[in-house]
Amino acid sequence: MATVNGFFFIQFANCAAMEEVIDGGPWLFQGQLIVLQKWTPGLALRKHSHTKVPIWVKLRHIPIDLWTTDGLSMVARGIGRPLYPDAITKAGTRLDFARVYVMVDFNTTLPKHIVMMFPGEDGNEQPYRVDVEYE
Repeated sequence: MATVNGFFFIQFANCAAMEEVIDGGPWLFQGQLIVLQKWTPGLALRKHSHTKVPIWVKLRHIPIDLWTTDGLSMVARGIGRPLYPDAITKAGTRLDFARVYVMVDFNTTLPKHIVMMFPGEDGNEQPYRVDVEYE
């Protein structure tokens, strides 16, 4: 269903189908990027500047203590505003990387890695590098 201001609402048969479409992006229509976003109550239908777009990122070498929703969000905030992890990351069935949907600002340089301070074996904080891959 289309709205007057250029937004489309898409209804799926079930949540699995919706997640498959959202997780499968980015999507192009006639060469133009389509930004897909899950509906939430209170969602304002207004067009945003195209400097901020959601993209999937892979985060590699995450400390095991940060494999939680809050921990992954903390890491992803080094790139932009975390939206949600993919289904496999959320289930915790793949631990070689986390895949997170993040709203990024293309007016800023996208980092190739994030350096975080994390407690070392001696209890003192040590720099820890998480590598970032953009899809």
